[in-house]
Amino acid sequence: MNVLRVSAWKIAAFILPSVLLYVGVVFVPILVSFYSGLLDWNGIGESTFVGLNNFERLLFHDPVFWPSVRRTLMFAFFSMAEIPFALFVAILLNRFVRKPNFLVSSYFLPVILSVVVVGQLWKTIYNPASMGGMLNQVLDWLQLSGWTRSWLTDPAIAMYSLYFVALWQYLGYHVLIQFTGIQNIPSDIYEAAKIDGADGLKADWHITLPMNIPIFKISVVLAFIGSLQAFDMVMVMTGGGPAHATEVISTYMYNMSFLSMKYGYGSAIAAFLVVLCLLATMIINMAFNRLEKKYT
Repeated sequence: MNVLRVSAWKIAAFILPSVLLYVGVVFVPILVSFYSGLLDWNGIGESTFVGLNNFERLLFHDPVFWPSVRRTLMFAFFSMAEIPFALFVAILLNRFVRKPNFLVSSYFLPVILSVVVVGQLWKTIYNPASMGGMLNQVLDWLQLSGWTRSWLTDPAIAMYSLYFVALWQYLGYHVLIQFTGIQNIPSDIYEAAKIDGADGLKADWHITLPMNIPIFKISVVLAFIGSLQAFDMVMVMTGGGPAHATEVISTYMYNMSFLSMKYGYGSAIAAFLVVLCLLATMIINMAFNRLEKKYT
């Protein structure tokens, strides 16, 4: 068999443009953001170098920042918590539905919709009954008026209302990913297991779950990192209010950078978010690498 031999210099010549583009689009903005976090700057006029003052204020003297971090991590936790349910739905579709592609596509439809459309739809659903809010009207119709709430203006429950919308929109996304992973497991393995007496849930426990770990990891990483960067849904539905009750890291960064005109401080928040995403990705990869080694 003839092997095509290409020198390392030729390979580097073809790869270099893509590497330079990736560095310019990804790494340079990150470095610029870190540098801007060292400045007292409104984004337009003169800037003053203040060193780590922005980071010190952010970590030790900002009453809004750490609650926003907690809400962001809760957002990530709820997003990951729906993945086992998505895997369970995918297993049921694969096992009991003869032609499941239509159902999987139907579950995926909310993901296709614009976040603005989804946000406005759920804002209407969450409205008070007097303003046509469907949820409160249904509760009134069921004689459950005590359960009616101001879902997006009550600081105690506004963030949980946003969590539910995010879970509703992205459930089909994770169902599709898990369903695709299950479909790629060879059917011969299940047939051999059935001969040995492992069928149904037992086969899923000993075959589907271990062999689907790499796909499960993809969903976890996407859900966690996507939740840490949650922005558009919150901005459309609440804008971070009321009284910062739904403020997450990304919305707080936007509000400080472009509404309060504290671009240096907003860059410090962005730098913190980058570090948090990198740490989260490393921890998740380490945890799943151990699982993969255990079940391989």
